[in-house]
Amino acid sequence: MASTEGLVPITRKFLASYYDKHPLPPLSDDVSRLSSEIRSIAFDLLKLNESPASPDESFLAQEADRQPPHKIDENMWKNREHIEEIVFLLEKSHWPPPLQQPSTPEHSQLATVFDNLRNKFQKILKTLESFQSQNSERVFNTVMTYMPQDFRGMLIRQQRERSERNKQAEIDALINSGGSIHDRYALLWKQQMERRRQLAQLGSAAGVYKTLVKYLVGVPQVRPFSPTTPCFSWGYLLLD
Repeated sequence: MASTEGLVPITRKFLASYYDKHPLPPLSDDVSRLSSEIRSIAFDLLKLNESPASPDESFLAQEADRQPPHKIDENMWKNREHIEEIVFLLEKSHWPPPLQQPSTPEHSQLATVFDNLRNKFQKILKTLESFQSQNSERVFNTVMTYMPQDFRGMLIRQQRERSERNKQAEIDALINSGGSIHDRYALLWKQQMERRRQLAQLGSAAGVYKTLVKYLVGVPQVRPFSPTTPCFSWGYLLLD
């Protein structure tokens, strides 16, 4: 088990003091300008539509117009959700009929653009999924170095594996019942918050539960911190 000497509790104050020393460069003004232009184009397209917008179309428009989530991890999940919605809408079956069977050079060119866009968004989605998965595993393995390297560590790993299988079963059941992309990501975020709450319980355990946790797990009262390990990743480590 790795030594916890020199580690400090990761508090809001600690994080604020760390990031105050490493400010991010301001976003370009073009970001705000382009975002406004895209939003305006989207609403103009809805107005041009002869038939009223469907509930799904209206919901997507509202999602695009909402403020970005404040939490980093929630922001990443929302990005994944929106990218997956884009990939879904760019599937050929959702194209206008003239583009599905193009009869003019203009239609052929536009169909190629749509196809290329879908491929690019699909790659972005896979990259984001891979980043979250690899980061989760890397942080978990880091935490395990601070746990007893005996049967207690094995119990933690088994609990985590069982927990993740149960969560995946929830997702599969939702998909099989016809749940939408939004429904699936709402459940994914709920599961993520459950992981957070469970981690908090380990840190604030009391009474018999605290004694049991200390005996079986030996969770240290401090957490290792590195600027290359985003703190939101701790939410991935929780056990059922």
